[in-house]
Amino acid sequence: MRHKMRRLQLSRFTSWHDATIKSLARNLILHESMKTTLHRAKAVRSLAEKLITLAKSNTLSAKREAFKILGDHKLVALLFKETGPRFAKRTGGFTRIINLARRRGDDAQMVIFELTELKPKVKRVKKEKAKEADPQEAGKANEGVSGTTQAQDKKPEGQETALKEKPPVTKKPSKKFLGGIRSIFKKERDSL
Repeated sequence: MRHKMRRLQLSRFTSWHDATIKSLARNLILHESMKTTLHRAKAVRSLAEKLITLAKSNTLSAKREAFKILGDHKLVALLFKETGPRFAKRTGGFTRIINLARRRGDDAQMVIFELTELKPKVKRVKKEKAKEADPQEAGKANEGVSGTTQAQDKKPEGQETALKEKPPVTKKPSKKFLGGIRSIFKKERDSL
Protein backbone atom coordinates (compact mmCIF):
# COMPACT_ATOMS: atom_id res chain seq x y z
CA MET A 1 0.00 0.00 0.00
CA ARG A 2 1.22 3.50 -0.85
CA HIS A 3 0.51 5.28 2.39
CA LYS A 4 1.81 8.86 2.43
CA MET A 5 3.55 8.43 -0.95
CA ARG A 6 1.82 11.43 -2.46
CA ARG A 7 3.44 13.49 -5.23
CA LEU A 8 2.25 16.01 -7.79
CA GLN A 9 1.69 13.65 -10.70
CA LEU A 10 0.34 16.38 -13.05
CA SER A 11 -1.96 13.80 -14.72
CA ARG A 12 0.99 12.23 -16.53
CA PHE A 13 2.56 8.80 -16.56
CA THR A 14 5.98 8.54 -14.95
CA SER A 15 8.36 9.21 -17.84
CA TRP A 16 6.21 12.10 -19.12
CA HIS A 17 6.03 13.51 -15.59
CA ASP A 18 9.81 13.34 -15.19
CA ALA A 19 10.38 14.96 -18.59
CA THR A 20 7.99 17.80 -17.69
CA ILE A 21 9.72 18.47 -14.38
CA LYS A 22 13.20 18.44 -15.94
CA SER A 23 12.09 20.75 -18.73
CA LEU A 24 10.66 23.24 -16.24
CA ALA A 25 13.89 23.10 -14.20
CA ARG A 26 15.97 23.79 -17.34
CA ASN A 27 13.80 26.77 -18.24
CA LEU A 28 14.03 28.16 -14.72
CA ILE A 29 17.84 28.06 -14.79
CA LEU A 30 17.98 29.53 -18.28
CA HIS A 31 15.41 32.33 -17.91
CA GLU A 32 15.33 32.71 -14.09
CA SER A 33 11.61 33.48 -14.19
CA MET A 34 8.64 31.89 -15.91
CA LYS A 35 4.88 31.95 -15.96
CA THR A 36 3.29 28.57 -15.27
CA THR A 37 0.52 26.90 -13.28
CA LEU A 38 0.62 26.55 -9.51
CA HIS A 39 0.78 22.75 -9.53
CA ARG A 40 3.68 22.67 -12.00
CA ALA A 41 5.57 25.27 -9.97
CA LYS A 42 5.08 23.26 -6.78
CA ALA A 43 6.17 20.08 -8.54
CA VAL A 44 9.42 21.57 -9.90
CA ARG A 45 10.31 23.58 -6.79
CA SER A 46 12.07 20.72 -4.97
CA LEU A 47 14.18 19.80 -8.01
CA ALA A 48 15.17 23.43 -8.60
CA GLU A 49 16.20 23.86 -4.96
CA LYS A 50 18.25 20.64 -5.18
CA LEU A 51 20.06 21.89 -8.31
CA ILE A 52 20.96 25.22 -6.71
CA THR A 53 22.22 23.42 -3.58
CA LEU A 54 24.46 21.33 -5.84
CA ALA A 55 25.68 24.51 -7.56
CA LYS A 56 26.67 26.02 -4.21
CA SER A 57 29.06 23.14 -3.45
CA ASN A 58 30.80 23.48 -6.89
CA THR A 59 32.52 20.08 -6.93
CA LEU A 60 33.02 17.65 -9.80
CA SER A 61 30.58 15.14 -8.35
CA ALA A 62 27.98 17.89 -7.95
CA LYS A 63 28.45 18.87 -11.60
CA ARG A 64 27.95 15.25 -12.64
CA GLU A 65 24.78 15.00 -10.58
CA ALA A 66 23.47 18.21 -12.16
CA PHE A 67 24.32 16.89 -15.63
CA LYS A 68 22.26 13.76 -14.92
CA ILE A 69 19.23 15.98 -14.39
CA LEU A 70 19.82 18.77 -16.91
CA GLY A 71 21.52 16.83 -19.70
CA ASP A 72 23.31 19.88 -21.12
CA HIS A 73 26.86 21.04 -20.40
CA LYS A 74 26.08 24.70 -21.16
CA LEU A 75 23.24 24.73 -18.61
CA VAL A 76 25.46 23.06 -16.01
CA ALA A 77 28.15 25.70 -16.62
CA LEU A 78 25.55 28.48 -16.33
CA LEU A 79 24.22 26.95 -13.11
CA PHE A 80 27.63 26.61 -11.48
CA LYS A 81 29.23 29.86 -12.72
CA GLU A 82 26.37 32.35 -12.41
CA THR A 83 23.44 30.98 -10.43
CA GLY A 84 25.28 29.10 -7.66
CA PRO A 85 27.54 31.96 -6.47
CA ARG A 86 24.53 34.29 -6.19
CA PHE A 87 23.03 32.01 -3.52
CA ALA A 88 26.25 31.45 -1.55
CA LYS A 89 24.93 33.27 1.53
CA ARG A 90 21.49 31.61 1.51
CA THR A 91 20.78 28.26 3.13
CA GLY A 92 17.40 27.74 1.48
CA GLY A 93 14.47 29.47 -0.16
CA PHE A 94 16.05 29.81 -3.58
CA THR A 95 12.74 30.07 -5.46
CA ARG A 96 9.47 31.91 -4.99
CA ILE A 97 5.93 31.55 -6.33
CA ILE A 98 3.95 34.73 -6.99
CA ASN A 99 0.23 34.27 -7.63
CA LEU A 100 -1.44 35.73 -10.72
CA ALA A 101 -5.01 35.59 -11.98
CA ARG A 102 -6.71 32.37 -12.98
CA ARG A 103 -6.33 31.22 -16.58
CA ARG A 104 -9.34 31.71 -18.77
CA GLY A 105 -10.60 28.48 -20.24
CA ASP A 106 -9.64 25.88 -17.62
CA ASP A 107 -9.53 28.18 -14.56
CA ALA A 108 -6.02 27.03 -13.60
CA GLN A 109 -4.21 29.16 -11.03
CA MET A 110 -1.36 30.93 -12.86
CA VAL A 111 1.82 31.95 -11.05
CA ILE A 112 5.22 33.46 -11.70
CA PHE A 113 7.88 30.97 -10.65
CA GLU A 114 11.27 32.63 -10.26
CA LEU A 115 14.57 32.62 -8.44
CA THR A 116 14.76 34.88 -5.40
CA GLU A 117 18.16 36.30 -6.41
CA LEU A 118 17.72 37.55 -9.97
CA LYS A 119 20.54 38.65 -12.22
CA PRO A 120 20.93 42.46 -12.14
CA LYS A 121 19.66 44.00 -15.35
CA VAL A 122 22.16 46.01 -17.36
CA LYS A 123 20.81 49.25 -18.76
CA ARG A 124 21.76 49.95 -22.34
CA VAL A 125 23.20 53.35 -23.11
CA LYS A 126 21.88 54.86 -26.30
CA LYS A 127 24.52 56.09 -28.73
CA GLU A 128 24.29 59.68 -29.81
CA LYS A 129 23.61 60.05 -33.50
CA ALA A 130 25.68 62.58 -35.44
CA LYS A 131 23.63 65.30 -37.07
CA GLU A 132 23.50 64.37 -40.72
CA ALA A 133 21.53 67.46 -41.71
CA ASP A 134 24.43 69.86 -41.09
CA PRO A 135 27.73 68.34 -42.36
CA GLN A 136 29.83 71.21 -40.97
CA GLU A 137 28.77 70.47 -37.38
CA ALA A 138 29.43 66.78 -37.92
CA GLY A 139 32.91 67.62 -39.19
CA LYS A 140 33.57 69.79 -36.12
CA ALA A 141 32.43 66.97 -33.86
CA ASN A 142 34.78 64.55 -35.62
CA GLU A 143 37.61 67.08 -35.42
CA GLY A 144 37.19 67.52 -31.67
CA VAL A 145 37.00 63.82 -30.93
CA SER A 146 39.58 62.20 -33.18
CA GLY A 147 41.76 65.14 -34.22
CA THR A 148 40.97 64.89 -37.94
CA THR A 149 40.46 67.92 -40.13
CA GLN A 150 37.61 68.73 -42.45
CA ALA A 151 39.96 68.56 -45.44
CA GLN A 152 40.61 64.88 -44.75
CA ASP A 153 36.88 64.14 -44.39
CA LYS A 154 35.94 65.70 -47.74
CA LYS A 155 36.11 63.57 -50.88
CA PRO A 156 37.41 64.93 -54.18
CA GLU A 157 34.69 66.33 -56.41
CA GLY A 158 35.09 63.68 -59.13
CA GLN A 159 34.62 60.72 -56.72
CA GLU A 160 31.24 61.61 -55.26
CA THR A 161 29.00 58.60 -54.94
CA ALA A 162 25.43 58.81 -56.09
CA LEU A 163 22.73 57.19 -54.02
CA LYS A 164 21.23 54.20 -55.71
CA GLU A 165 17.47 54.19 -55.82
CA LYS A 166 15.65 50.95 -55.31
CA PRO A 167 13.28 49.89 -58.06
CA PRO A 168 9.62 50.13 -57.03
CA VAL A 169 8.29 46.94 -55.51
CA THR A 170 5.28 45.56 -57.31
CA LYS A 171 2.81 43.69 -55.17
CA LYS A 172 1.04 40.69 -56.56
CA PRO A 173 -2.72 40.76 -56.20
CA SER A 174 -3.85 38.60 -53.32
CA LYS A 175 -5.76 35.52 -54.32
CA LYS A 176 -9.09 35.13 -52.65
CA PHE A 177 -9.64 31.76 -51.06
CA LEU A 178 -12.43 30.09 -53.03
CA GLY A 179 -13.69 33.43 -54.27
CA GLY A 180 -14.62 34.95 -50.92
CA ILE A 181 -16.18 31.85 -49.35
CA ARG A 182 -13.64 32.18 -46.57
CA SER A 183 -15.82 34.72 -44.76
CA ILE A 184 -18.54 32.09 -44.39
CA PHE A 185 -16.19 29.82 -42.44
CA LYS A 186 -14.80 32.53 -40.19
CA LYS A 187 -16.10 32.23 -36.66
CA GLU A 188 -15.50 34.02 -33.43
CA ARG A 189 -12.87 31.88 -31.70
CA ASP A 190 -13.16 33.61 -28.33
CA SER A 191 -16.69 32.54 -27.50
CA LEU A 192 -16.13 31.65 -23.83
